[in-house]
Amino acid sequence: MLVNGQWKEKWHPFQSKDEQGRFIRQTSSIRNWITRDGSPGPTGPGGFKAEPGRYHLFVALICPWASRTLFVRKLKKLDDVLSLSIVSPVLTDQGWQFGGFDKSTQDLLYGSKYLHELYTRHDIKYTGRATVPILWDKKQDCMVNNESSDIIRMLNDAFQNYGDRDIDLYPLPLRSQIEELNQLYYEKLNNGVYRAGFASSQQAYEEAYDDVFSALEDLEFRLKDNLFVLGTQLTETDIRLFVTLIRFDIAYYGLFKCNYKRITDYRNIRAYTKRIYHIPGIRETVNFQHIQQGYYSIKSLNPSGIIPKGPLIDLDSNN
Repeated sequence: MLVNGQWKEKWHPFQSKDEQGRFIRQTSSIRNWITRDGSPGPTGPGGFKAEPGRYHLFVALICPWASRTLFVRKLKKLDDVLSLSIVSPVLTDQGWQFGGFDKSTQDLLYGSKYLHELYTRHDIKYTGRATVPILWDKKQDCMVNNESSDIIRMLNDAFQNYGDRDIDLYPLPLRSQIEELNQLYYEKLNNGVYRAGFASSQQAYEEAYDDVFSALEDLEFRLKDNLFVLGTQLTETDIRLFVTLIRFDIAYYGLFKCNYKRITDYRNIRAYTKRIYHIPGIRETVNFQHIQQGYYSIKSLNPSGIIPKGPLIDLDSNN
């Protein structure tokens, strides 16, 4: 991580833990908002007006949080509005690195070797982990935001004049339900798999494991008669779920020890995941090679570095 702008130790996945060995995720620290007119958003100062070509997104295809932003960028047809750089999935001793892997890119703005260089470009004394996604303002040469949940809302709303106006992932009548389900599934499933995988005690692992599968059982029931979680309309809750579900069998089931059931064992969830995957453009945001290579490059979880041959992820068949 960075301490006063200097990289101080080898990268590791364990951000923090409590006395019981429970994994604690770092809180995103840069929370400015792009708005339609440049006025301040829910947090941070104003000055970030939605403009085509002004902003750049840095992502990792392995990362579910970053892939949320790719999903919305694609769905809202913002490819030509918001430029993109993709890091390599293989984590190094200095964290995310640019280039050197199929479908990854260089830092297309500044030619950085490592992602953490962007954090010190933003703040020469930055202290903390260097995470994706990053939303960058090319005009002011600074980071706008590094919290995926904020970024997907900006892309949904602030760029309404430049993307697909017919798609609203955070509709006013459903907002209270969206907030409730986002919180439920974040705690138990989205972050639950990490709490299981990075637990440092049996108790912490079993608590997380139980949360993961109680959330999946809840989701399986909700999808019994629904196309999407809240009925017939795709919302940001579905996006937040999809990026975890699509990684589950290939990474979380084995490497993170979430091995009670696979997604393919849930009839409704499997159909739901396939349904979202086949929305035009969405499969382009999913790269199974990056996902598998990335997770299995985490030395603390897979010290041998061996990449499994399976499982086969088949989202194109009718079965």
